Amino acid sequence: MAAAGSSRSSVASERQALWAFILGCIAVTIGVIAHLPMFLMARSMHYHLAGMPMDSGMIAGMGLIVAGVAVAGYGLLPRDVAAQRVAAATITVAAPEDAKLGWQHWRLMIVLVVALVIDVMKPATLGFTVPGMVGEYGVPKATVSLVPFFALMGTVTGSFVWGVIADIYGRKASILLSAVMFVGTSICGAMPSLAWNIGMCFMMGLAAGGMLPVTYALLAEMMPSRHRGWALVLVGGLGAVGGYFAASGASALLQPIFGWRILWLINLPTGLTLVLLGAFIPESAKFLLARGRRREAEEVMHRFGSRAERAAPRTVAVAHAGYTALTGARLVAKITALSICALAWGLINFGLLLWLPADLVAKGYSVAVSSRLLAESALIAFPTVFVAALLYSRWSSKWALVAMIGVTLAGLLLVLRLEMAGVGSPVWPVGLLIVGSNGIIAILLPYAAESVPLGVRGKATGWIAACSKGGGLLAQSLSIAGHVPAMGVVAGIIMVPAAASLALVAIFGRETRGLDLRHLERA
Repeated sequence: MAAAGSSRSSVASERQALWAFILGCIAVTIGVIAHLPMFLMARSMHYHLAGMPMDSGMIAGMGLIVAGVAVAGYGLLPRDVAAQRVAAATITVAAPEDAKLGWQHWRLMIVLVVALVIDVMKPATLGFTVPGMVGEYGVPKATVSLVPFFALMGTVTGSFVWGVIADIYGRKASILLSAVMFVGTSICGAMPSLAWNIGMCFMMGLAAGGMLPVTYALLAEMMPSRHRGWALVLVGGLGAVGGYFAASGASALLQPIFGWRILWLINLPTGLTLVLLGAFIPESAKFLLARGRRREAEEVMHRFGSRAERAAPRTVAVAHAGYTALTGARLVAKITALSICALAWGLINFGLLLWLPADLVAKGYSVAVSSRLLAESALIAFPTVFVAALLYSRWSSKWALVAMIGVTLAGLLLVLRLEMAGVGSPVWPVGLLIVGSNGIIAILLPYAAESVPLGVRGKATGWIAACSKGGGLLAQSLSIAGHVPAMGVVAGIIMVPAAASLALVAIFGRETRGLDLRHLERA
């Protein structure tokens, strides 16, 4: 009980005002609720709002949302940020290699999985809303593709913005601020014009874009180094598969009754759930130390078995246990291999998987049936995430990534076969795609961070993360231009970079299992 009380106090300590954060959350929630009457009044028209004028209540609600986010952000803002950032630059926090894995670690992993499910669910719903938006707004599919394009642009922007926010606000507070923005963006479900949907989807992407990096940073600080790799893979994989399953399941259950707009409106309860989950997320020990709150930091580090050290000068990393820093051609080849892998993943996750619901509807499946089929595929993928984490930690980090690329290639091959045959169920082809692609993204960034030399680690992992978004932007650019090929052709095209990345990782990848990264941080 004392630990929980300390956690709550650490959130409020030396921030501007906890009451301002609570007031901001209330204002955002009321602002969203103010949009619901118009949605409910359209029940007789199957919740079609296109072309309807926005009433005064909706306009006032939008004002409350903007003001609420600003007030919540002010309430979480620490005092004397400049001094904090200077102090944080000289502090590193990590759990030792031999630290024990306890209930505190497992609880944190469970909470962060739920947070990532909520986070991933939001962009995953994009593919399930496209058919409904095309029908209601009466515009070409290419025009509606601006919605996922700007959402993806938001995630790219958020990846950079949220990194800065997390350094200023702390890991926990940045997750809370992201959740408040999630709640506000649920008004997409009541927007009568496509232009408003595009703008709000950008904001949704902005809020979602930084959640995964912040989650990884918090886990890396709290998890013992020998458990860090598989924990990152497990949390990231379960969050990604769970988010897609939640999106497809919600579409199958709710969209036939309430229309596509309900998939945005459920951001209200899920976003508020994420705010409440903040009570179970510990404050970053590094943040507390930078604020001079040593006692609270020591409590957090004691619970998680972490230690704080002054950062060593960043010079040349030493070799350890036969590990030689990659330089020259091998470094370029390795980064190229991981970049191509990230690009292929972006084409699948933000292209093929987003296009599939509309493609199934075009083939004659109802929205409910197509969503159910994709939900079944995601359900099949759930247990394989544990397999990926086991392979990464017990077998080989390098060959686990190669295996996930191979599974993805098998899924692409089955999609190609399905399109050529013209008959059959998409459950297993899509299931393999979800298994492989989510295994890739769960492994890719941890593997890159563990295997790239210290001097270029930040730049390299940032570049690889950007490539994953770049593949999605390329795919959505094709949608906007109206040049999306048939799904079989798409699968065949993506197989080329996927196969190239498999070969390159197999040749140039390095084994990182069992490597203690602390040795790479010391001069």
